[in-house]
Amino acid sequence: MNRKLTLALAAIMVVTLLVSCGPAPTPATVVQTAAPVVQTVQVAQTVEVPVTQEVVKEVPVTVTVAPPATSGTLRVALTDEPNSLYQPKTADMMADIAASQLYDSLVWQDDNGKIVPDLAESWDVSPDGTAYTFHLRHGVVFHNGQPFTADDVIATWQWGQKKDSSAWPDRFSVAKTVEKIDDYTVKVTTDGPKPELLNDMQRFWSIIPAQYMAQVGVSGFEQHPIGTGPFEFVEWVKGDHITYKANPNYWRPGQPGVSTLIFRPIPESATRVAALQTNEIDIVTRLSSDEAQSLLGDTDVRLIQYPVDRIYYIAFNNMTTGVGQPTMDPKVRQAMNYAVDVDGIIKALFSGYGKRAAGFVTTGELGYGTVKPFTYDPAKAKQLLADAGYPNGFTMDMACPAGAYPSFEEVCDAVQGYLGKVGITANLKIEESAQYWDLEAKKQLPPLFGDSWADETNEAYDRLYGALGGTDAEYSSWSDPQILSQLKALSSEVNADKRTVMYQKLQAYMHDNPPFIYLYEPMTFEAVRANVQNYLPRSSEMVYYNSTWLAQK
Repeated sequence: MNRKLTLALAAIMVVTLLVSCGPAPTPATVVQTAAPVVQTVQVAQTVEVPVTQEVVKEVPVTVTVAPPATSGTLRVALTDEPNSLYQPKTADMMADIAASQLYDSLVWQDDNGKIVPDLAESWDVSPDGTAYTFHLRHGVVFHNGQPFTADDVIATWQWGQKKDSSAWPDRFSVAKTVEKIDDYTVKVTTDGPKPELLNDMQRFWSIIPAQYMAQVGVSGFEQHPIGTGPFEFVEWVKGDHITYKANPNYWRPGQPGVSTLIFRPIPESATRVAALQTNEIDIVTRLSSDEAQSLLGDTDVRLIQYPVDRIYYIAFNNMTTGVGQPTMDPKVRQAMNYAVDVDGIIKALFSGYGKRAAGFVTTGELGYGTVKPFTYDPAKAKQLLADAGYPNGFTMDMACPAGAYPSFEEVCDAVQGYLGKVGITANLKIEESAQYWDLEAKKQLPPLFGDSWADETNEAYDRLYGALGGTDAEYSSWSDPQILSQLKALSSEVNADKRTVMYQKLQAYMHDNPPFIYLYEPMTFEAVRANVQNYLPRSSEMVYYNSTWLAQK
């Protein structure tokens, strides 16, 4: 919402939403005297921050104040088609969101960013931090009726490490061994302290049924995925919809809140908005600020705005297509950072909602604030190019994904234009997003390519390793011995103060030796139909629909 619009509003009321974990009250109906039109969600990872709503219009509606029994159909738009619903193969956030609803992990990250029990009721850690003993939940069954036991944990770990069928084998091989003590006790050992182990588990170790996976293999599993999660797979009509139904045997009482969950891939942002307005969709994400403002007059829609723990960037490739290119010189990479007016892009394309990235650590993450963003200085960019031996610039191929992120094609066009002003001709190609992720995983994108990376852990380690982990990281296009050495040290350091210093040192190095053109940290906008209740997006844009329900008007 822009400032002029805010000042023009007649009344503003702040309402704090409290979510109770106790028994649900008896459903009743009340008259809600103000319909929330814009919701500002302040998301934190490590501390509890109240969710607030700005109420900007008084429109009487009748809603239920407590969720009814599981009922209704929730329809969610995705910005692109998931590449897989098998969690170790998911390529982006849309695939993660769609897949995650089917599974549980040993541990889970709650809405306050805290790691809590999930399929493991509790766990013990050895004094040296290298052995975790997980005590598993009894009475849980998979969607096919198979009981959940320690064998399934071991199978999840074993299959997740297979490099031919997993995009994230490193997130499983972080564990050296996974040993069955008995049917409901598992011991996980590592080759040293691993502060990211539980985070890796909650994000990637979506537990699969060992017996079923052994029968069908990964390709068969992708055709009909099975987990213990709140929703069961029904069908996937490629290019149209993915349908789930409520798991009637879900171990969490009272969940899920809806009987059917449908995901529809809709790459075009304007088409997603139109689908919301015609009541074909209940939730749309990654809207532009202009699209969000265009919905303000719709009393059946609630708008949500929050900062995203994500960085957008143009990657340099020094592993395959970029080898021998001018971008191997750090002066050239610095020049390209000075050449791009990121603040101008944010103002022109996002109405000022966002901030220029200082590096690859976002605001609020451990160690942030060590370096300042590159300024827009085309004269300095030209001088650095001349110093590097390219006074007349050069030509280089560049790629960006279509429809994956808000206005990102326009961002890439703008970057191409700014580079051209300092003599660098970037031959930009926009690729269909599914094909793009596949090329990125195969390290076949051109020397310059655009992308973004989110994180859920309040630290930048996953983002840094994922994009800069060299040959061991599926979506990395950059390998630098100094960065790899510092990432290795971070992977085993448990002391927060020491980790802070490590992040600070790494950021300083990555400013002088940038592996990216650092772009921006975004503000995201979403639109939700007014009867959608308990929808709780996170700063990573990850969301779980197990407790979301639909109010009866």
